[in-house]
Amino acid sequence: MSTPANDEGESGSEEIAALADGRRIRGHVDAGYGPVADAFVANFEKRGDLGAACTVRIDGRVAVDLWGGVANRRAGTAWTPQTCAVIFSCSKGILAICAYRLVDQGRLDLDLPIARWWPEFASAGKSEITVRDAMSHRAGLAWLDTRLNRAEALAWYPVIEAIERQVPSHPPTAGHAYHPLTYGWILGEVIRRLTGLMPGAFFRKEIGDRLGLAAWIGLPEHARGTVAWMEPPLPDEDSDAARLAARLAASDPTIEPSLTLGQAWGFPVEEGVVSFNDPAIQAAQVPGANGISTARSLALLYAACVAGEDVGALLTRPALEDALRVRAEGPQLTGMPDDGSRWGTGFQLSSPPSQPMLGAASFGHAGAGGQLAFGDLEHRVGFAYLTNQMGGYGDARARALTTALGRAIAA
Repeated sequence: MSTPANDEGESGSEEIAALADGRRIRGHVDAGYGPVADAFVANFEKRGDLGAACTVRIDGRVAVDLWGGVANRRAGTAWTPQTCAVIFSCSKGILAICAYRLVDQGRLDLDLPIARWWPEFASAGKSEITVRDAMSHRAGLAWLDTRLNRAEALAWYPVIEAIERQVPSHPPTAGHAYHPLTYGWILGEVIRRLTGLMPGAFFRKEIGDRLGLAAWIGLPEHARGTVAWMEPPLPDEDSDAARLAARLAASDPTIEPSLTLGQAWGFPVEEGVVSFNDPAIQAAQVPGANGISTARSLALLYAACVAGEDVGALLTRPALEDALRVRAEGPQLTGMPDDGSRWGTGFQLSSPPSQPMLGAASFGHAGAGGQLAFGDLEHRVGFAYLTNQMGGYGDARARALTTALGRAIAA
């Protein structure tokens, strides 16, 4: 099997740092981007990183390509450029790119009701909910009343049928509540109804194979040995904000079912192990949360979105301008604290102070535990940072990298 074109190995790399415990940081940074490498090393030395990678593509070139540490603590294997990680909610960005491809092709109208393509969705008062409502977390379907076990959740159709039965918790006009898991099944079923392909298969056919990406929704068996072992979250920061978030999460009865479908899995851990290490979860279609990729591939994916029409961008400028419009911000209806998150259609937008990215032209998605991938239309940037050490509330690793990158670009 050929190696994807964007994951060609370690040619041209050099040792960036040798950590006190023997771990190595390798890669390459263009002149002027040394502060990004400094922030990457500091993530290991000061912020608890175990293994990680960061890739930045700017205007078609790879300006930053860094990796290091341990991919699997149990096996003692090192992180390489080909190491993949579970990207959690960065998967939503992949799905949003797929949806906008369909928009550009004239096959999908985001402002039409979901029931236009999925008639059964109209049940229980959902006939007017649009695709855009679902993609901007306004559908009122953040959790399901149906309790599903793992086998049911991984079988696709039981979740789809539960969504069909579900009564929305609120109308789209009432506000937003982040849909951690149901986002993926709702948009994924629209894609399936439109194309006849499961969302992971559509992504590979439409984008992944074309770009030679080591990125999947539904991990193929041949790639299983490349996946890093995820470690449970680091402790939350010692702050009033972290304590408030923990209290609200513990007291809000909607949070647990929105993250676990009630019974399908513990999140983020079960019996001390990150649940998404389970090969069955990784191989299934959980398109809002179980994407798996290398940092190089995610950076290339977003770089291809903003490449410009002259070099065959994945998305048109009208699609990108639509994606960058704020559709939801401020306090959520679940009562979770407002951390500055701003949502476009399917994408998280630059959201200071928690996730500033590069600015108003940035769009992408963070993932549980520290992952981040985004594109920036103004600077024609594709960025990805992946780690196997999940972080706690207040995790600053991705923020440190994007802050350093912004300063380097502005210099």
